[in-house]
Amino acid sequence: MINALQIASTGMRAQQTQLDVISHNLANVSTPGFKRSSAITEDLFYQNLRQVGAPNGEQAELPTGLQLGLGVRTVATVRDFSQGSLQGSAYQTHVAINGDGFFQIEMPDGSTAYTRDGSFSLDRNGRLVTNGGMPVIGVDPIPPGSTVTISSGGVVSAVVGAGPGSTPMGNIQLASFINPAGLEPRGQNLFTETAASGEPNVGAPGGSGHGTLRQGFLESSNANVVQELVGMIQAQRAFELNSRAVQTSDQMLARLAQI
Repeated sequence: MINALQIASTGMRAQQTQLDVISHNLANVSTPGFKRSSAITEDLFYQNLRQVGAPNGEQAELPTGLQLGLGVRTVATVRDFSQGSLQGSAYQTHVAINGDGFFQIEMPDGSTAYTRDGSFSLDRNGRLVTNGGMPVIGVDPIPPGSTVTISSGGVVSAVVGAGPGSTPMGNIQLASFINPAGLEPRGQNLFTETAASGEPNVGAPGGSGHGTLRQGFLESSNANVVQELVGMIQAQRAFELNSRAVQTSDQMLARLAQI
């Protein structure tokens, strides 16, 4: 019964973590380019009280064993990078990725971060930047008052005023990873490369392993409200059952103390 208290407590902690992950998904249901996560659990070590196949007499062996599990633990949060729906936007600097790949963003320390959030804007220097003010790699400063055009292949052009033609302002290239789930989330819709993600494969949109760009669109969060609510109810019920196991064990211990 002492084991039951500890086992049930691990179950309650695991369900609390699951609820934390679900709450984060729901909080970002309207965040452009957000990718939902799910908590992964595994069972803990077992007490092997009776070894499977152990000898039982001179010419017999045990067909089954006696192993008592010690509970559960959360071992990972896995991010789902499936495509979110594309929603129209009124801003010419907003762009969505239709397919695989990440925008490349220059961090303040000069390193590269990656994002699916294409809600870009122009700063006072004409740079195409994220909501956090970090520039998109590969795009030159755009002159004030220009009309910006971003092709499906990532070519950025600008038309100044009523000029006769457009001026190329750079190219947006996309990065893909063999294991995007291995990217490290850094907040602000940004991810950074890790040993688990592998090195980025950088190329033009529409090329091998890269999606195309859609100007005037944003990718919605792939968190599904109904799915998250169902998961929340399941976590709540599992937490209640584990708490009931704690109460039952406590009652049995109290009864033993009275004997």
